[in-house]
Amino acid sequence: MLGLLPRLLLACIIALVATLPVHAADQPNVCPAARVAPLVLPRVKDALDHNSELTIVAFGSSSTQGWHSSNIGQSYPAVLQATLSAALPAAHVAVINRGVGGQDAAEMLPRIETDVLEVRPSLVIWQVGANGALKNRDPEELRRLVADGVRRLRDHGIDVVLMDNQRAPLILASPHHQQIDRVLMDLAAQTGTGLFDRGGLMDQWQFSGHSYGEFISDDGIHHNDLGYRCVATALASAILTGLSAPAPPVRSASARH
Repeated sequence: MLGLLPRLLLACIIALVATLPVHAADQPNVCPAARVAPLVLPRVKDALDHNSELTIVAFGSSSTQGWHSSNIGQSYPAVLQATLSAALPAAHVAVINRGVGGQDAAEMLPRIETDVLEVRPSLVIWQVGANGALKNRDPEELRRLVADGVRRLRDHGIDVVLMDNQRAPLILASPHHQQIDRVLMDLAAQTGTGLFDRGGLMDQWQFSGHSYGEFISDDGIHHNDLGYRCVATALASAILTGLSAPAPPVRSASARH
């Protein structure tokens, strides 16, 4: 019987093969090929190595809640759970959806205790910034709030991944959307936190001949079923490939804060 790491490597290979190019005309619902950076998540790896339940909290707003998907099973957290469970059949994976539509960092911070910490997850995927872009909020205020939230999560020994914004017409029209993406990128680098570059992923799709609109619903903001599925598939690939990557250097508490 294969050990855990060989099974994980096999799962990574399967996930990467699944991203090989296909003809969109023949397979209109297949996700485009894209490269995603591995997410190195020590707490996730530790949970799997010790046969513990892998609990992931998907924390965010309507993109996490699954607005404009055809049903909750098509939301990105539901697809992520199904994909990880299939790739890790010996593990018990639970992805808990804690998305609340209309919220941004200021509204999310008070929910960290009840919606995240009480669940005791190994990983939090924090999708944030979209409503800040839509409401033209100060990106520097977002920086302060998200930094505070990341600190609280990391102090509880939780892996954190920040997810930036989708390339949707109403978000692209915001004068602050690029600044918000930069803030999240900077915070990830400064705190040693993971970053899932959703915007960059969608840029790759467009460069390969797939317009942003293929993955966005008719409201001009949220993903459609294909968009949610392709985001979840890429995110699962980043998590799986990260399991075999070298652990990052340990950062001191002063460096994190």
